[in-house]
Amino acid sequence: MNTALVEIRVKVADYAVAATGTISTIGLGSCVAIILYDARAHVGGMAHVLLPSETMSRDRSNPAKFPGTAVPLLLGEMRLLGGRVERIRAKIVGGASMFGNLIPSGGINVGERNIAAVRGALSHAKIPIIAEDVGADHGRSVFLFLDDGRVEVRSLKKGSRVL
Repeated sequence: MNTALVEIRVKVADYAVAATGTISTIGLGSCVAIILYDARAHVGGMAHVLLPSETMSRDRSNPAKFPGTAVPLLLGEMRLLGGRVERIRAKIVGGASMFGNLIPSGGINVGERNIAAVRGALSHAKIPIIAEDVGADHGRSVFLFLDDGRVEVRSLKKGSRVL
């Protein structure tokens, strides 16, 4: 089997770490994809986080659901594949306000809160964010190519772009 053709699909509140192929997630709305990559080791990971903090969920058993627990989870698994924290860089995608016109004035915008929580978790882990495609009002799908670390963001509203 050609390992370059291996694609790992990350679902909502899920994550994956690998050294070959592609990691992707489809249909990001207010959720945020955290994409980590070590260019020297060619090791990457992606988490599709659902909520900004554990306080917003009754079920707190899934660490991939929240930025504060997903980042350490990704880093730990990347280390096992040869990744080194000091070389890892982040890209973040998502956090849209898909139904902003339905949110009452002063109401909660989960997308914005997710973005802020992801930035905070990455800052706490001392992982720099080198690119992002966040906010606005449209959904996105994300593809991490592990051979070179490029991240392709696809959107029906905005087309495709590479981060």
